[in-house]
Amino acid sequence: MDPFRTPLGATPIDGGCAFVVWAPFAERLDVKIMTPRERSVRLEPSERGYHLGMAEGVGAGDRYRLVLDGERELADPASRSQPEGVHGPSQVVDLDAFAWTDRDWSAPPLGEHVIYELHVGAFTREGTFDGVSQRLEVLRELGVSAIEVMPVAQFPGVRNWGYDGVFPFAPQASYGGPAGLQRLVDACHGAGIAVILDVVFNHIGPEGNVLGAFGPYFTDRYRTPWGDAVNFDGPGSDEVRRYFIDDALMWLEAYHVDGLRLDAIHAIVDQTARPFLQELSEAVATRADEAGRRILLVGETPENDARVVTPRELGGFGLDALWSEGFHHALHALVTGERDGYYQDYGELEQMARAMAEGWVFAGQHSSFWGRRHGSSPRPIPADRFVVYAQNHDQVGNRALGERLGALVGFEEQKLVAGVLLLSPFVPLVFMGEEYGETAPFLYFVDHSDLDLIDAVRGGRREGFAGFEWAGEPPDPQDERTFLRSRLDPALRDREPHRTLEGLHGELLRLRREHPALAVSTKEDLETWADSGTGLLHLRRRAGVDEAIALFHLGTQPATARLPSGGWRLAVDSAAPRWGGPGAGAPDLVDGEGDPVAVAPRSFVLYVREEVGATP
Repeated sequence: MDPFRTPLGATPIDGGCAFVVWAPFAERLDVKIMTPRERSVRLEPSERGYHLGMAEGVGAGDRYRLVLDGERELADPASRSQPEGVHGPSQVVDLDAFAWTDRDWSAPPLGEHVIYELHVGAFTREGTFDGVSQRLEVLRELGVSAIEVMPVAQFPGVRNWGYDGVFPFAPQASYGGPAGLQRLVDACHGAGIAVILDVVFNHIGPEGNVLGAFGPYFTDRYRTPWGDAVNFDGPGSDEVRRYFIDDALMWLEAYHVDGLRLDAIHAIVDQTARPFLQELSEAVATRADEAGRRILLVGETPENDARVVTPRELGGFGLDALWSEGFHHALHALVTGERDGYYQDYGELEQMARAMAEGWVFAGQHSSFWGRRHGSSPRPIPADRFVVYAQNHDQVGNRALGERLGALVGFEEQKLVAGVLLLSPFVPLVFMGEEYGETAPFLYFVDHSDLDLIDAVRGGRREGFAGFEWAGEPPDPQDERTFLRSRLDPALRDREPHRTLEGLHGELLRLRREHPALAVSTKEDLETWADSGTGLLHLRRRAGVDEAIALFHLGTQPATARLPSGGWRLAVDSAAPRWGGPGAGAPDLVDGEGDPVAVAPRSFVLYVREEVGATP
């Protein structure tokens, strides 16, 4: 058995099970088979700290533990399933047994995506993968092309954001485990929806974490906000890198996911000449070519680092896209007026115009929040490499009280924000419930069993809000009621003004798909400019003879603007009664150059111009 060709963990093979474990800290490693009858199988030491062996008569469903040096019994670091939780035994899983029906599935290019971020536990009352499947038709009708699922790797207890996962290869048992996730992805593909999975490679959670007992998975040379950093560049790091790359490839192959969102990549510290992120993107690109399908890697970092999406051959990491915090911060500061914490650098209309045109704001200028120059230029980066958002799990859940935007601004501002987000040239991400103005907060919640850890989490949350002037005490993350308050209430969709807000999102997404000037994710043939005197942000997009102009009024007084010459048809006026507004002021048609267009405060209008003879 070759430890470099056989998958890590337990793999059912021909009436038995192959075990491959990287455990350089162990002189002896045994597998304690717990079902169907208890027995022990000695693994043979191999090169570079691997231990391997075959266990006859062991197959899918059987449970086991690994025994280090005859004393310590632990779960498998590469466990595919933890049915009894992080402190229980591992379970053998046959990931090839699922009967997939997505043979003809093909994900669209990233530039055509509309991404919907969701948390499995809070998205439905069931809180399971199957529960998510029941809501796919609603998302498809809205215009969603991909769901982005917050991390599902096994975490302590039954409620958690997922960033405390400690078994990266094992889908959360309380969500439905491996089979449940496979059913969800298959159902998504059947509904024409891609799946992007959020994965955490920058740290491992504290409770139930067994990795450090087996080998040098961690290093004390670097620190992250969550403890010791993962060892990506020290002694033994080749095997650590292999562990996480194998994990990434497993989600793509065994679960058919269409992409991975890499959490907090700035906390992946790697000083080698061939950084981990570059090696990962190479491995994923190779596998995508072999499989003949699109697979996306999306990075998340506040660093405004263009290298993340710069091609590998030009010295970059070669990821496909990057979350843009700068777009969010510029928009949030304008509509809420918040200026503390990391919003202290934002609040100018010109910054929103820059973010709309380029992707983010800070491209090397001095930042008060960072206390230094921040970011690199986004200008060379194509538009379809930016994922932009007005809300997400971080920007909502990392507020002291977890307020969604609807709790901070009025209905008119929520519509205005939808227009800025969905008419931008970038790939939009909608946070679950945002489309209809969900009123439930999204709070931080955990289900730990270690009392000291629970106290540390509580204290850490309070300390994390020190830079903001938010009122109120953050709810107890450990209290189940904190989680229950965070679950969506889809019944709101049938009430006003929620129904109208969802309708506006649907209309904007329809226009984004169908109108040529809005359908192409590109910075070419795009103009933005800000008029601080009136509070108007202008956006003009072209595709051949087809054009669209949007006027976003972020001010508080009535304003007018003038359109270029030609025939312009009003597509959306968010202030119109149809969208629950105070009254439309913009004309339906604008023919002559210089004709005034009235835009109500905290609203937007969209005009389109099409080729003569084209169907409106």
